[in-house]
Amino acid sequence: MSALALLLSGMGFKVDGCDLVRTDGLTKLERSGIACALGHGAYHIEKFPPQLLIYSGAIDANHEELIAARKKGIKTIGRGLALSRLFNAARGIGVAGTHGKTTTSSMIALILERGGLSPTFAIGAEVCDFGTGARLGEGDLFVAEIDESDGSFEFFQPALTAVTNVDWDHVNYFHTPGDVSAAFERFTRARKPGAPLVICAEDDGSRALIEKLHPDPLLVTCGWGRSFDWGAFDVTRKIGGGVIFSVARGKETLGRLELAVSGDHNIMNALLACASGALLGVPFESMADALSGFRGAKRRLEKVGEKKDKDGSIDVIDDYGHHPAEITASLAAMRDIYPAPDRRLVVVFQPHRYTRTRAFYRQIASALGGCDLVFLLPIYSAGEPSEDITSAMISDIMNSNGRNAVLCDDQEDALAKLDFALRPNDVLMTLGAGNVTELGKAYLKRCGK
Repeated sequence: MSALALLLSGMGFKVDGCDLVRTDGLTKLERSGIACALGHGAYHIEKFPPQLLIYSGAIDANHEELIAARKKGIKTIGRGLALSRLFNAARGIGVAGTHGKTTTSSMIALILERGGLSPTFAIGAEVCDFGTGARLGEGDLFVAEIDESDGSFEFFQPALTAVTNVDWDHVNYFHTPGDVSAAFERFTRARKPGAPLVICAEDDGSRALIEKLHPDPLLVTCGWGRSFDWGAFDVTRKIGGGVIFSVARGKETLGRLELAVSGDHNIMNALLACASGALLGVPFESMADALSGFRGAKRRLEKVGEKKDKDGSIDVIDDYGHHPAEITASLAAMRDIYPAPDRRLVVVFQPHRYTRTRAFYRQIASALGGCDLVFLLPIYSAGEPSEDITSAMISDIMNSNGRNAVLCDDQEDALAKLDFALRPNDVLMTLGAGNVTELGKAYLKRCGK
């Protein structure tokens, strides 16, 4: 929503908005001249009399603010549809997938920017290299992270489509894995005539999608080794962060690519970004140079600070991962950066949504086994009605399997327990899509950092 607000404001529209709580993102919008109010309510229609009201998929379509707008004859439109209107009118580069689309779209935007193409972009997190998640460019390209969570990605008609993976998630909307597969097939078939489709073929869902689309002469596949159109091989993982690997296009080895970010998932993200950039005419040398300095997006293995004392240091890392596949990938990357047994990995995890926890709590418990000690916060509802689902379902499985999982009443309780649990040279990681991101900063503040 903030990315869309920034774009519309940059285009000359007067934009106002509201959110439930004050965040850094809200403050940045206000600094950009966008008036923001706290809370949602019908009175906003009087306070900010709009010609058009755009609402997030997290807001019920029958919310009182929307009802009040419609009674006054004010048009209302969902975020996905609004963004698609801008995107489809441009030469759109659409990045979709259950995991990794924020990082991949950020990489593509940086590649195009450094390649002199000045793209417009709208990405679901702040891109560290740009200091924003959205910007109007001077060229005709529009890079967008396209969200599948509410099905609105089917409004988009890209001139180039990139798909990171096809996995089951957002179970409140997609009730079965088959629902996800069918939606991605419709999305990829809806691209503009002559539009390439770049897919990372390293998960079952992507491979199934490729089979459904076969034969498609515009399909470009990415993966490990040399059996794909674009391949990554000969990987060196750097202790302390970063990876170096070789890139092949067909039978041709293009060269070595070095990333400052870590993890096998980021190698695949970079490969997808390079395949997309090449289709848009950016030379490999330019792409490799751009990605060598890529600093990632906010809340993606982001180091938020460290506590130092005479006995050692405690690094504090924040990550958005909340699906089992994302948790597994993030923890594997953390082990590359901070190898065991030198650094103990302590994770504070906040499950996201009752529906997701009910569907995946066993897999979440297994994924969290990749760290040394876990503190579990209550489930972040994201607006869902309360269910008889709790974080104890995860801790019970972990503890029965000999893993250390500690339940916490709230963030203050977690901070108190961390005071006793953390040791010098530990790594503290906050993990989840909710407000768990605030805990790391609160910990550092308590330490006077």
